[in-house]
Amino acid sequence: MLSRFTTTFTAVGLALAASAATPALADDHAAASEATSDLSDLVSQVAIPFQEFELENGLTVIVHEDRKAPVVGVAVWYNVGSKDEPKGQTGFAHLFEHLMFNGSENAPNDYFQYLQEMGATDYNGTTNFDRTNYFQTVPRPALERALWLESDRMGYLLGAVTQAKLDNQRGVVQNEKRQGDNQPGGLVFYEILDKMFPEGHPYSHSVIGSMADLDAASMDDVRNWFRDKYGPNNATLVLAGDISAAEARPMVEKWFGPIARGPVNNPAEADVPMLEEDVRTVMKDKVAATSVSKYWAVPGITSDELTALNVGASVFGGLSSSRLDEILVREEQLAVGVSAGNFDFQRVGILTVSATLRPGVELATLEARLDELIAEYIAEGPNEDEVRRAATSSLAGTIRGLEQVGGFGGKAVTLARGEVLASDPAFYRNQLEVLATLTPADVKAAMQRWMTRPALTLVLEPGERDATYEEAASVEAAEAPAEEAPADDTLTVSVERPAPPIDTVAELDFPDVQRATLANGMQVTYAKRDAVPATYVTLSFNAGGSSDPAGKDGLAGLTLGLFDEGTAAMSSQDIAEARERLGVNISSNTSADRSTFQLSALSANLTPSLDLMSKIIREPAFEVSELERVRAQAITGIKQQMNSPQGVAVRAIGPEVFGADNPYGNTSTVESVSAITRDDLVAFKDSWIRPDNGEVFVISDRPLDEIVTSLNAVFGDWTAPAAAKGAKNFGDVDEAEGNRIILINRPNSPQSFILGAQLTPLDASDPAYVDFTNANNSLGGNFLARLNMNLRETKGWSYGVRGGAQARENAVVYQISGGVQADRTGDSVAEMIRETTEFLTASGVTDEELARNVAAEVGELPGRFETSGAVLRALQTNAQFGRPDNYYETLVERYRGQTKESLDAAARAAISADKFVWVVVGDASVVQSQLEQLGMPVEVRELPSAE
Repeated sequence: MLSRFTTTFTAVGLALAASAATPALADDHAAASEATSDLSDLVSQVAIPFQEFELENGLTVIVHEDRKAPVVGVAVWYNVGSKDEPKGQTGFAHLFEHLMFNGSENAPNDYFQYLQEMGATDYNGTTNFDRTNYFQTVPRPALERALWLESDRMGYLLGAVTQAKLDNQRGVVQNEKRQGDNQPGGLVFYEILDKMFPEGHPYSHSVIGSMADLDAASMDDVRNWFRDKYGPNNATLVLAGDISAAEARPMVEKWFGPIARGPVNNPAEADVPMLEEDVRTVMKDKVAATSVSKYWAVPGITSDELTALNVGASVFGGLSSSRLDEILVREEQLAVGVSAGNFDFQRVGILTVSATLRPGVELATLEARLDELIAEYIAEGPNEDEVRRAATSSLAGTIRGLEQVGGFGGKAVTLARGEVLASDPAFYRNQLEVLATLTPADVKAAMQRWMTRPALTLVLEPGERDATYEEAASVEAAEAPAEEAPADDTLTVSVERPAPPIDTVAELDFPDVQRATLANGMQVTYAKRDAVPATYVTLSFNAGGSSDPAGKDGLAGLTLGLFDEGTAAMSSQDIAEARERLGVNISSNTSADRSTFQLSALSANLTPSLDLMSKIIREPAFEVSELERVRAQAITGIKQQMNSPQGVAVRAIGPEVFGADNPYGNTSTVESVSAITRDDLVAFKDSWIRPDNGEVFVISDRPLDEIVTSLNAVFGDWTAPAAAKGAKNFGDVDEAEGNRIILINRPNSPQSFILGAQLTPLDASDPAYVDFTNANNSLGGNFLARLNMNLRETKGWSYGVRGGAQARENAVVYQISGGVQADRTGDSVAEMIRETTEFLTASGVTDEELARNVAAEVGELPGRFETSGAVLRALQTNAQFGRPDNYYETLVERYRGQTKESLDAAARAAISADKFVWVVVGDASVVQSQLEQLGMPVEVRELPSAE
C-alpha cells in the first residue's frame, strides 16, 4: 500500500528485528592487506558522478547522468524536519508533507493524480527528524511536467491550502498515528524518546508530533510555517537518470527560477545527550515473546566515528555471522533473534542492541549474558576478519544498489542526503573510503567511547498495555459555532503557470530473453543487464506453501529456512562467513506456489558464489539441533503474527475463502510446525527441491555461455532422487458464503483492521487479466482509487485503503483491506460495500479514470523494469503464468485498446459486492454494535491463543 512514511522508532524497532551471528579469527597480516586491497577495488566501482549548480534564488541543483533507461529520478529535499519544530508546533513538518501532496495553485488536485498521468513510478514523500523529501521517477518525456509540479508546490502552494484540506489531513495523520500505535510494540518509540532525550531537546519529540499541537494549528500558523521553511534556498533538487546538466539547467531555471528566496532554516543544533545513570523501563504489549533492548545516544552522520559505529554494530549483531547470533541464538540458544544497529541522524544517532527471549529461558539469564557479551566486545573489539567481512558485505550491497536512480534508496537519494545533511553530495564516497581502510582498533575505540556510557534498557513483555495510553482524537463532522464565519475554501491562484505538454511517450525496451539447458536438463532463462557488475540467479521449484501435506502446514517454509543452517561439510556459521567474504546474498523464499533460492553476487565472484549456493541447495544437513532452533524461531513468528491485526485477519481469511482442505486455505500453526520432524524435511527436499521440478532464471552482465558454464560446474551433475516427484491436489473449491462478518475481538485496539475477500473466476494467465486489474485501478488499485479517496482523503477515517487481485497459479482472490479508526468501523465497512456496489452497477469507470489509468500503466512500464531484480521477477512471473517473453511489451497495445465498457465488463464478470467475507479485527466492545447495524450476520471470535 502506498503511504507517506515517517521515520519513527516504530519503524526503527521493526528494523531491529534483523537476525545476526559471530566471528572467525584471522590475525594474519598478509591476509589483512589483501582484504584491504580488495575493498579498495570495490570502492573504485562505486561512482555517482554529478554536476552541481545553484540558481540565483538559492536552489541547489545536482544532476547525475545515467542513460540506461529513459527515466529520470526527481528528488526534492527540504532542509526541515521535526527537530526544527518549536514547542507548540510539533508535527508541523510531517503535516506539511501531507498538505504538499494535496494540491497547489496551478495543480489543485491530489498530486498523485498528476504523477499517475505522467507515468511516474517510485513516488512518495517522507519526513524524519532532519528533512522532508519528495521523489518520483518519471519517463524522460514527462520530466518538464514533473519540474512544473514540484516547483508549483514549492513556490505556489498557499493559495491552495484551505481549512477543509487542513482539517482532512489532520484526520489522516491521526489515523497514521493509530495505525502505528496499534502494532505490537507500537508505543516503544515514544518511550525511547522520552527516556533518552531531555525535555526541549530537538530530538525529544516524535516526528508525527503532538495531536494537540496539530489540532490547535490555525491557518495563520500553517501559512507562516510554510513561508519560513520551504523556500528554494532551503531546498535541494536532484535529477538522476536520462538527463545531462546542460539539458536540465534551462528547464530548472524556467520553472524554479522565478520563485522568491525565503528565510534560511538553520537546522537546530543538538548535543549528544548522556544519561546520568543507567535507566531501565519495562513495557507490556501484544507481543509474542519478551525482548530486551539497550540504547545509547551517539554522534550523528558527520562524526568521524560514524563508519566505525556502523561496522561495530554490524559485527556485534547485524551480520549473519555476528557474535550475538552465534552465541545467543546458535550456541547457547538463549534467544530466538538478536540484532544490533546504528540509526544515524544529522546531529545524533541511536546505537542499539536487542535480543528476543527463547521460550523456557529466564529473562535474567539472557540479560546477564547479553551484558557479559557487550562488556567483552567493548574490551576486546572486533578482529580483522570481522571488520573486512562487514565492509565487503556493505560495499557489495552498495554496488548492486547503483542501478536505481530514484525511489527510497536510489542514487538521487544518496546525493541529496549528502548535500542536505552533510553539505557534500559526495558524502557517500568519503564514507566508503573510510570503510575500506577501517581498522579493528578504530571500531574498538568507538565502541569503548560510546557503549561505556549509561544506557537505556527497555524490556518489552507480553501483556496488556499501560492504561495511560492517550488515543488520537476521533475524526468527526464538527459544526462551527454560529458566531463564526464559514471557512474560506476558495482556491487562489497568484501566478498562472500552465502545465507543459508531454509530447511523446517513452517506450519499454524489455531485455531480450535467451534460453539454454544445463547438463542435467534444467532450463535456464536469461537476460543481459550490464548497468552494474553483478549477477542475479534464482532457482525456482514448483512447490511453495500449497505443497504442504495435511497436518504439516508450514513444512515448505520451515524446510527452506533450514537449507543454509548447515551442509554436510559447513556449519551455519561457516556459510554466513563465506557469504560475507564474497559479498554475496543467498536467500530462500516460499510463496503459495513456488519455493525459490536467490543469489545476488558480484560477477567477479560468481564462480565461488554459485559453488556456495550449490552446497546449500544440494547438501543440507538438517541437523536436529538446528531444526529445533529454527522451529522455535518459526513458532515465535507465528505467535507474533497472531498478535498483529493484519496477521490475525490474514490467517483467518484463507480457510473462509478456500475452505480448510484446500492447499491455499491452510496456514501454519504452532501445532502443525511442532509436528514436523527431520524425516519430513528430507522427504520435502526429495519430493520438491530437485532438478526435474525446477528451473533457473538469470540476469547478468556476463554472457549466457559463461553463465551456463558456471552453472554446469556446480549443478550439471545434480540428478533427481529415486523418490517420486511431489504432486499437488487442489480439487474443487466450494464458493464461500458471502455477506457475513467475522469479528475477532482484540481489546483496546485504537484502530480496526478490515479485510474483505472473495474468490474470483479470474485467471492470471489469461491476456484479459489486465483488463480487470486496470478496471480495479478505479476502485481500489492505487492511491487515487475510490476506496482510498473516500475513506482517507474525504472522510479522514483511515491512513489508507486498497483493493486488489491476489494472483496464485490456480486461483485469484480479490480483497479489500485497510485500518480505520475504531469508532468508524461500521461506517467504513458500509462505505467499502457502497463504493464497490456502485462501481459494479451504476457508476463504472469514468472517462477521466480511463484516461488517467491507461496513461499511468503505459507510462510506468519503462520505470518498472529499471533494475535487474525487477526484470528477474518478471521472467519468473511470465514462466509461472505461461506468458510470452515479450509480454510486457504487448501491454501497451492492450491498454490503449481498453474502453470504459470493456473494463466495466471485466470488473462485473469478476467480483460481486455481496460475495465478500469480511474479517474485522478490533475491540468488540466498541465495534460489535456498529457492525450489527449493517444487516449482515456477525460472528464474534476471541483473539486466537498464541499457544
